[in-house]
Amino acid sequence: MPSGVRIIRADAPERERLERDGWVVVAHSWGAQLDARACDVDALRRLAMHAEPLGGVRPLTAADLPGILALDAATLHDYPGAEATTHTPLSVARATVSATRVAYGVVDAGGAVVAMTLLDVDLAACRAEVDFTVVARPLRGRGLGTAVKAASVLDLLESGVTTIRTGGSADNPAIIGANRLVGFVVDEQWVTLRSGGAAASEQT
Repeated sequence: MPSGVRIIRADAPERERLERDGWVVVAHSWGAQLDARACDVDALRRLAMHAEPLGGVRPLTAADLPGILALDAATLHDYPGAEATTHTPLSVARATVSATRVAYGVVDAGGAVVAMTLLDVDLAACRAEVDFTVVARPLRGRGLGTAVKAASVLDLLESGVTTIRTGGSADNPAIIGANRLVGFVVDEQWVTLRSGGAAASEQT
C-alpha cells in the first residue's frame, strides 16, 4: 500500500487525529456477514431464479477458465472505490477452481460467462469469503449478481459452511442491494484516507 494511504475502521480512534493532521477521506467501504441460522432458503431459491432466462446459475469448472478470465478482463475497471476495494486482475491460478476456491456463474448459450462470483472456502472452519462478484455490462440490472450470490450461498450451506463474509465499496449500490437481499448484514465500516499532499496531487 502506498505510504500516503491508510485504510482504517471508520470508528478507529486514530481517524480524528489523521484528519486533524490533513489526511482526507477519499472512500468508504464495508464488511458484511451471513450466518446460516438466519438464512431464508426459500427466498434464496427465488433470487437464484432470476438467472433462469439465461440458463440459470451453476458451479463453474476448469472448462470455464477462459470465460472467467474473459469476463474479468472485460470488467476490470468497473470496481468503484479506492485502495480498499481495488480489484486485482485474475491470474490463471486465482481463476482456477478447486476445493478451496469456488466459482458460480451464468453461462450464456454461446458459452460466455456473463455473471460470476468467486469465493475462498475453508470447510474445516465452516467459513467462506467472497472475493468478488461481477456481471457483464450489457446484462446489468437484471438481478444476475444477486442470483449468483444466492445460488452460491445455497450450495455452500449444503456443504456445511455456516458463515460467509463479503465486502465492498460504499459507492456500489448494486452490490449493496444484492447483499442485503441475500441476507448479508453489514457489521464493519471502513474509510480510506490519503495524506493531504497525496489527495491534492490526484486532483491536479
